[in-house]
Amino acid sequence: MSKLEKLLQRIKNNPKSVRFEELDKILRREGYEPSQPRGGSSHYTYKKQGVRSLTIPRQTPYVEEIYVRIVLAALGI
Repeated sequence: MSKLEKLLQRIKNNPKSVRFEELDKILRREGYEPSQPRGGSSHYTYKKQGVRSLTIPRQTPYVEEIYVRIVLAALGI
């Protein structure tokens, strides 16, 4: 099992304790292109050709569970 597969499994099992950097890593590997926020916003937008864009706020220490579930659904996991 690769590191990415282990990370996906851990996120799927416990979506309440996922860091922004972990979601960022997974989305980039899946081909999403991030757009950094401007003007003091904390929301990053991820775009991929032919797929609806995802907007995720960068929060510390963990991203809210609803955003993690949205990402998992977009990836078909």
